[in-house]
Amino acid sequence: MLEAPSEIERRGSWTDRLREGLARTRSRVLGLFGDRTIDSALYEEIEAALLASDAGVEATQFLLSRLRARASGARTADDLKAELRAAVVDLLAPLQRPLELAGKKPFVILLAGVNGAGKTTSAGKLARFFRNQGRSVLLAAGDTFRAAASEQLAVWGERNDVAIVAQSGGSPGAVVFDAIAGARARGTDVVIADTAGRLPTQRHLMEEVAKIRRVVAKAEPGAPHETWLVLDANTGQNGLAQVEAFDNALGLTGLILTKLDGTAKGGIVCAIALARSGNPLPLRFLGVGESADDLRPFVADEFATAFLG
Repeated sequence: MLEAPSEIERRGSWTDRLREGLARTRSRVLGLFGDRTIDSALYEEIEAALLASDAGVEATQFLLSRLRARASGARTADDLKAELRAAVVDLLAPLQRPLELAGKKPFVILLAGVNGAGKTTSAGKLARFFRNQGRSVLLAAGDTFRAAASEQLAVWGERNDVAIVAQSGGSPGAVVFDAIAGARARGTDVVIADTAGRLPTQRHLMEEVAKIRRVVAKAEPGAPHETWLVLDANTGQNGLAQVEAFDNALGLTGLILTKLDGTAKGGIVCAIALARSGNPLPLRFLGVGESADDLRPFVADEFATAFLG
């Protein structure tokens, strides 16, 4: 009988996948250092590499200013690379925050985002994550516009031995309301509510998801306890506009960044961290693949290593 992989083995495999996902950015940055002089040309190349990574102008300038402030202790270009990594960790550290579920049962998580960001897949992977922690989970198929979404969520539910509440063509608010009532009756620990994809420019659909949030609050006082935007890592700087729009509509409490296993560059994390530096928005989970265990909590130091080496 095969033994389940240890947590250390799973962590190593996860780290490898994250490094593979950010390999393009990391290789571009690593190529700048080595045996060379610290001069204005090097800073210009670092600036270009950060901009190419989707960090954006403001985050790039912020990191360069921090790097210059730290550079007095750097004797070699590799020392400078270490200082850049430290500056990135400092910038991203506020995004790393533990998720507290204690005292809230059911603990309700509402997912939102644009079409194709990976909300339904993330809901299924979150179910696996909480099941692995020994918690009971119920999935609410709040995307009632796509029959395939409910079917996809049902597959995740069966795979993870998790119940699902769905209604074909019904009101998404009603589906989530029923799911919370069912979870309360069963003593379920966590409810994960999927919703349909929508663009921030679709005002009526943004109003609808805000209505779903109000329905959740009526179903369970204090809920949703977490409202997360699922963001495609390949979105680039447009991700900032998505964060702002969904935050205005819903009052976000966190983010899930998906598809870091594709062509994503990763720098958008730095841009979001800087844009929200006055009111940090936790980056709850990163997704780096299609398997059930490919969604893991964000760790700033781990990400910086994959991002810069």
